[in-house]
Amino acid sequence: MPVKIAILGAGPGGYVAAVRAAQLGADVTLIEQENVGGTCLNWGCIPSKVLITTAELLEKMRKADAFGIAVKGTIHTNVPRLMQRKNKIIQDQSKGILDLLKHHRVHYLKGTGYIKGRGLAAVRLPEGPEQDVPWDKLILATGTRPFHLPGIPFDGKKILSSNHAFDLQEVPESILIVGGGVIGCEFAFLFSSLGSRVILVEALSRLLPLPSVDEDCSKVLHREMKKRKIQFIVNHTLERIHDAEGKVHVTIAPSPFWENPVEKLSEPLSETVDKILVCVGRIPNSTGMEGFDRLGVEVDHKGWVTANQRMETSAPNVYAIGDLLGPSKMMLAHVASTEGAIAAENSMGGERDMDYSAVPSAIFTSPEIANVGLTQAQALEHGYDVRSDTVLFRSLGKAQVIGDIAGEAKIVSEKDSGRILGIHLIGPHATDLIAEATLAVRMRATTQDLANTIHAHPTLAEIMLETSLKALDRPLHG
Repeated sequence: MPVKIAILGAGPGGYVAAVRAAQLGADVTLIEQENVGGTCLNWGCIPSKVLITTAELLEKMRKADAFGIAVKGTIHTNVPRLMQRKNKIIQDQSKGILDLLKHHRVHYLKGTGYIKGRGLAAVRLPEGPEQDVPWDKLILATGTRPFHLPGIPFDGKKILSSNHAFDLQEVPESILIVGGGVIGCEFAFLFSSLGSRVILVEALSRLLPLPSVDEDCSKVLHREMKKRKIQFIVNHTLERIHDAEGKVHVTIAPSPFWENPVEKLSEPLSETVDKILVCVGRIPNSTGMEGFDRLGVEVDHKGWVTANQRMETSAPNVYAIGDLLGPSKMMLAHVASTEGAIAAENSMGGERDMDYSAVPSAIFTSPEIANVGLTQAQALEHGYDVRSDTVLFRSLGKAQVIGDIAGEAKIVSEKDSGRILGIHLIGPHATDLIAEATLAVRMRATTQDLANTIHAHPTLAEIMLETSLKALDRPLHG
């Protein structure tokens, strides 16, 4: 008899786990309450990039004259048409996933899944009777949902989650974004390009205050936001809000995390805006899942599920993957997919560990940010004797040609061996360029290896060559 594997959640972790388990001969049932693709496809990666692509095109059209193109008339955003395009792309991607599941003979059930007991799940279908799903192995891939500020619940009209932002039918004149992490910063550039007055509030001392994001990348981002007239306020939090004649009046107070407040900046600030977009984190969907406690799965104090490198939870034959594991395991779609494949293989008798040491991060601000491996601060904490070398994108012919010169590349390497410990990019197409950097970190390549690799000219990828040459103390253009 084939191994019965039930998977709760059909996001980028769950559906990949389903396909991989089916490839290995398992009898797989995949359960999803909403639509396949999870947050990534429906409210995250894909819809945000559809909107960002339009925003970038708008920015290019505004600079058309510099490229020798005469544009007559006004340029504006047709938001309903943009949303139609977004929905069409999501539908096409969803159909592709469903076809993939069908091809691999995965049993797909759309409904509310819950745990009846060990070895038995059940699904409440929209129509028809409840269906039992017996399992030998269970993979939890239920993901997360947006977290709202205490006392300020989402209403979908003036107080928005990131989910709500993808269904707006008009561009707000003004919007205040709470949270200067990845999602908040991406939305800040997006709405600014679409024509909104944007205010971004972050409780910590810099934007993108993530350990994996190099501080110099944050500094460049600060500068580029100022150029775009995006107002950002660090070391502050939202204190209170109230309606103000169809708008929202906001009081912004110094953050409790501000270590050395400046006296003249320590007084509360006030703003009046059309919308507030809250991007302050997410909470696991396992909280409130019926029957979850019957599994005996260990969670931390915030409800994030605990799993080892084999994606095994504390409960026998139960695996967990994706955002459900929380920020300690990197909440990224491509991480979830890799974890899903590993969980599937191990549930079928494999012995594969998840390696988080060479995971690329892609942030679609303007300019884009991407990183892999250790920052200089992290490398020093690990006891490495390191050097950091930086080259500006403006030194590249291709960057000048495309008129996109802001940003830099940084390589963090071990002094004696030249081994590349981390690469950090902010600049044009950084999220594409990070693939070479990821391979270099994973293969334990040295700066000499990178410098000896011929890079095509003229390309943006030459930033890797230039930075590696600088790390060898023989720069050409950087």
